[in-house]
Amino acid sequence: MHASIIVCTYNRADSLAHTLACLKKQQLREDIDWEVIVVDNNSKDSTRTTVEAAISDFPQLRYEFEGKQGLSHARNHGIEIASGDVILFTDDDVCPEPDWVQVVLDSMTEHDCDACGGYIAPVWEKHPPSWLTERFYGFLAIKTDTNERQIVSKSDTPFGANMAFRRELFTRHGAFDVTRGRMGNVLASGEDGELFERILNAGGKVMYFPKARVHHRVEAFRVEKAYFRRWRFQTSRNLAISRGVPGERRIFNIPLYLIPQTLRAMWCAALGRLTAPADEAFNREIVVWHFFGTLRGLLQSR
Repeated sequence: MHASIIVCTYNRADSLAHTLACLKKQQLREDIDWEVIVVDNNSKDSTRTTVEAAISDFPQLRYEFEGKQGLSHARNHGIEIASGDVILFTDDDVCPEPDWVQVVLDSMTEHDCDACGGYIAPVWEKHPPSWLTERFYGFLAIKTDTNERQIVSKSDTPFGANMAFRRELFTRHGAFDVTRGRMGNVLASGEDGELFERILNAGGKVMYFPKARVHHRVEAFRVEKAYFRRWRFQTSRNLAISRGVPGERRIFNIPLYLIPQTLRAMWCAALGRLTAPADEAFNREIVVWHFFGTLRGLLQSR
C-alpha cells in the first residue's frame, strides 16, 4: 500500500460526506495503491451510516471507531491500522483538490523528505470581518503562502488539515501526544506542532508544498471573536497542564513573574482598543486570553 489517508471526525456527518466526495475524486496513477480511513471519535450523529453508505461505490474507504475521546487518540488509532507507506491527514471539513495525494507522494519522493504540509485555502461561510487579517489564519488552520521550502522553524510547522508523514517516523518518534489536541467540543491544539518539533529535533526533513492544495470550510461562528478567545484560552490551559511553566517562586502553582506579565498584557490590550488598528487591538486581547488560560491550567494542575 502506497498511501493511507486518515480523516478523524466528530459529529460532522454532513461535512464529512462532502470531504469523502472530494477524496473519491482523487486522481492517482494506476500503479498507486491507496486507502481512506475514517476514524469516528464517538460521534452521536449519522457519521457511521454516512460512511457505510459511501463505501458501496468507494472501495478504498473503510470505517473505524475510536472510543477514547480526543483527536490525538483518533489519529493514533488511524496510524495503527493504516497500511500505507505514506500516511496523509486531512479534516472532516476539508475538500482536497483532485491531485492532492499524487502531488504529496511525488513531492515527498522528489525532495526525499520525512514529512510535509501543504496549502490550505479558506472557504468562508461568512465574509470575514476587517479585524480578521492573515495574522489570525493559524487559529483557523489556514495556510496560504506560495513558497515551497524546507521547514526549519518550529513556528512554521504544517497544520493538521493538510499534512503527511512517512510511516516509519511513528516507529522512531512515537505518535501524537494524547494530552494535547481537541477533545470533543473542547477547543485545543498543539499536537501537530509538537510531533513536527520531535521530527525536526531528531534531524528529520520537513517540507512545505504549496501545490498540494486543500480547501478548508470556515463556519460562520469561527469568524467571531468569541471563538478566538475560547480557542486561545483552552489551548493555553491545556499546554500549561501538559507542559507546565518554568519558575521556582510560586503561589498556588503560578510563577510569580506571570502576575505582572498578565497585568501588563491587560494594560496593553486596553490601550490598544483606543490607539491600535483593529487587528492589532484584537491580537493584544488574544495575548490576555493566553495568560488567562495559562493561569487556569496551572491552578488546575497544582
